[in-house]
Amino acid sequence: MSDLRIRAATPDDLDTVLAFWKTSAEGTSISDDRDGVERLITRDPEALILAMEVPPLQHGREPGGEGELVGTVIAGFDGWRCHLYRLAVHPGRRRQGIGSALLTAAEERFVRLGGRRGDAMVLTRNETAHHAWRAAGYTPEEHWRRWVKPLTG
Repeated sequence: MSDLRIRAATPDDLDTVLAFWKTSAEGTSISDDRDGVERLITRDPEALILAMEVPPLQHGREPGGEGELVGTVIAGFDGWRCHLYRLAVHPGRRRQGIGSALLTAAEERFVRLGGRRGDAMVLTRNETAHHAWRAAGYTPEEHWRRWVKPLTG
């Protein structure tokens, strides 16, 4: 059995994270590229949280390497609101507590920063995610609608 380690992403993780989202995340965003994610962790180095599956200690030795990326969440705090994005767990590792561990880390981060309420961006069509978010204690607010405008510079 492997150990699960939760840690903040580093610049060295960006390519791995972007490749992971292609197979494990639902939907895409205009910011889902190397520049967008690099800006995120440059501005807020603890916002992108990773779940790494690390082989257990064997014969008293430390596990080798960093392990395999099995989950992500972005826990962004702007000083007023706590926003959750890109909660993604590898399809072969779902329903094993990885998403819960990531949300716990995100919520603990928000509390440390003085946050009062977390909100999540969840695609309407992603029924699997709806079940996961409800199980974690989140509820939809149907009276809100997201309005967006791509910005060009």
